[in-house]
Amino acid sequence: MGREIICECGYVNPEGTILCEACGNPLRDDQTKPILTMRYEGGARRSQTYQRTIIDKIWNYFSSVKVGIALIILVLIAMAIGTILPQDNAIPSDDPETYYAKQWGAFGKLYVKLGFDHLYTSWWWIILLGLLGLSITVASIDRFVPLYRALKNQRVTRHERYLRRQRLFGRTQTDRPDEIIAKAKEVLKEKRYRIREENGNLFAEKGRFSRWGPYVNHIGILIVLLAGVLRFVPGMYVNEGVWIPEGEKRLLPGTHGKYYIENHRFVLQTYQKNDKRYQKALDRVGAVPKNFQSNVTLYKAKDSAILGEKPKLVKVKDYKIRVNHPLVYDHYRIYQSDFRTQLYKMKFNMVDKETGKSLGTFAVNLINPKKTYDLGNGYKVILEDYLPDFYFDKSGKPATKSNQPNNPAFVFKMVAPDRPKGDVSFVGIQTNLEPLGKNKYKIAFNNLITRYESGLSVRKDMTVWVAFVGAIIFLIGVAQGMYWNHRRVWLQRVNGELWLAANANKHWQSLKKDLSVLVDKTGLNAPVDQLEQKAFESENGRGLAT
Repeated sequence: MGREIICECGYVNPEGTILCEACGNPLRDDQTKPILTMRYEGGARRSQTYQRTIIDKIWNYFSSVKVGIALIILVLIAMAIGTILPQDNAIPSDDPETYYAKQWGAFGKLYVKLGFDHLYTSWWWIILLGLLGLSITVASIDRFVPLYRALKNQRVTRHERYLRRQRLFGRTQTDRPDEIIAKAKEVLKEKRYRIREENGNLFAEKGRFSRWGPYVNHIGILIVLLAGVLRFVPGMYVNEGVWIPEGEKRLLPGTHGKYYIENHRFVLQTYQKNDKRYQKALDRVGAVPKNFQSNVTLYKAKDSAILGEKPKLVKVKDYKIRVNHPLVYDHYRIYQSDFRTQLYKMKFNMVDKETGKSLGTFAVNLINPKKTYDLGNGYKVILEDYLPDFYFDKSGKPATKSNQPNNPAFVFKMVAPDRPKGDVSFVGIQTNLEPLGKNKYKIAFNNLITRYESGLSVRKDMTVWVAFVGAIIFLIGVAQGMYWNHRRVWLQRVNGELWLAANANKHWQSLKKDLSVLVDKTGLNAPVDQLEQKAFESENGRGLAT
């Protein structure tokens, strides 16, 4: 329990209070500041009061505005770095580490190591957002509680030193105080002030809700940060990419095994060169895509599927996905984002090298090749090894970079009636080797079959409405704090005089206009702006009048 401070008026204030919450009496009388600082009404802020325990030190650290600003700068720097290179869901590869290193060298490799390729789903990003949210929360509570207590507990009758040290202050000698106070009450009511009276004194207040504007801002920011954190909750946010060749069916990433999609056909349309509207541009750049779309079918997996078995699929809908015309279902949006040509099949002939006669033709499916190809009449070809993306490794041995048929190579065994053990041939693009010695038969390239692959983006964002609500609340707080101001007027009887004091948290000219009307209609002496008076007297080499 902290040490309580009892004011002259009898009110018990918490430790650290600067101005009595009830009467405003300065409990720490600093004569070097003749005008009171009213930012938090002199309330006891926890961060400036308690320094005892580790919890106090953590609280004081996160309540610092400097710490909050530093965290905001770190968030902005991280976001800026995250835009230098594309995020991993926007690259045409399932292997970000290899792709970034190949495209951007050492910088790309470091980019992936630090997690900037998936910035908004990295563990350190959510920690950064959490620390920023903690800083905003602690700083808000640290300032809101004393301000709320002070404004709630303020009395009508205030201490003389409190009134005298307001920025706007004036005295009026009068023998008709009741009449002036009654008239002042009418004037201030016309100005929509809330009036309170006590022992013949008057207190008028207007626009107190504007003091809560910054804290409404903070609530809005916290909700926006919450939206960012909710992206880590399964099912709340999906932004994935998938490549689907024509004729293939794939599980949609991010749907947790719930939806599958089949790509029946990819359609590519280009502008006609005889189109007079674009002829000059087409002559300059060549073919330009007019439309590319994927004709697909969306399927939903039955919930009753047994673990380990292929799910039973139920057709949901057919759709033609075009650019800016996504397939929308169950909060998912499936966009046409890219396309590419894929090597699909390679046709070969088995040839007698002496006669040049073809002994049969076979086609190798580059995605799912068969083991044996029977050519009839005792001739067959056995696929001993398949390297979809062929290269020689550091030891000089054949290897594959990936499972994609970018540079296919094969090891074939050719079996014939007169060669039951078979001849072995290593075949690749512009490569035909006989590693075990001279062969009687060879594999000759016949034809290449390609097909289109559709690049689809699967997106789902259940956090956008949370962020939208946070943004609206933030803007309400901005308007609340910018376009309104908290004005207070005290009219108090002191030793046969009427003391007029006034305070505003900003927009002092608006308050001065209200007081000008009040002075004109009541006959009170105009209050002096003591801040301006002090500046004037300092310029003229004189001290502030007591």
